[in-house]
Amino acid sequence: MNRLIQLVRTADWTGWLGAAIVLVMLGAAIAAPLIAPYDPVAINIEHRLTAPDATYWLGTDQAGRDVLSRVIYGARASLAVGIGAVIIGALIGVSAGLFAAYKGGLGDQITMRIVDAIASIPLLVWAIAIVGVLGVGPVAIGSLQLPNEVKIVTLIGCLFSPVFARVTYAVAQRIVSADYVKARYLQGASHWQIVTGDVLPNCLSPIIVQATLLVAIGIVIEASISFVGLGVQPPQPSWGTMLSDARNAIYSGEWWLPVFPGLAISVTVIGFNLLGDAVRDLFDPRHEARTLVA
Repeated sequence: MNRLIQLVRTADWTGWLGAAIVLVMLGAAIAAPLIAPYDPVAINIEHRLTAPDATYWLGTDQAGRDVLSRVIYGARASLAVGIGAVIIGALIGVSAGLFAAYKGGLGDQITMRIVDAIASIPLLVWAIAIVGVLGVGPVAIGSLQLPNEVKIVTLIGCLFSPVFARVTYAVAQRIVSADYVKARYLQGASHWQIVTGDVLPNCLSPIIVQATLLVAIGIVIEASISFVGLGVQPPQPSWGTMLSDARNAIYSGEWWLPVFPGLAISVTVIGFNLLGDAVRDLFDPRHEARTLVA
């Protein structure tokens, strides 16, 4: 614990900046109904395409909707997709990586070859292709109707799973062959106890680092899917759909329409990347050694 406290105290300022950005964005998404000045979907034609002023701080769009309110509510969609996809991807990928590393043999080869096949195609290509085939409407699974947002989260989560599987497999493979794990087996510990009590805890550091970085990628993928009309559907606000609606504004002079949602995406992605780099340094044994020596 003392080592962790010392590492946190000596963390680089960029890590604190990333953490602050992430906390602000999460707070804005959670408290959107309280801090958004206007209804993000309310149409007000009289004030359409109003430049930023004292009433509308970030201006209004083609339908007179407040851009600030839509940016704040858009954080909900982007962060929900990014964080939800990482959770789903971690559950699937970590389980697959642990199974392959602990099982070994043919099960190891089959699992990892499937993972390699999925990972061989870029995430964005997978996402656009699958969502394009399934459509933007809800998917019926028996009597259960899954809305498009849930479908996107599940899809991106499945596409994230190979990354988690590879990271977990690389670490778990070394741990499984360690002497203390073999000793635990000879002592009568069950396979479940060994995997959850000895192997998994030693894999958490790289998994946490990877999860932090993948949230940023999930936000970009969600914005890209929404930009081409396959993500969050209007009138619900999303940073990607806002950029899509603002394409013509680039040439007509309404600069605030593309700038602010694009800035929100950029700042949020930078925040998660800075936080991910800081977390990686905290869990890096070489960084820890340098810090303790200093």
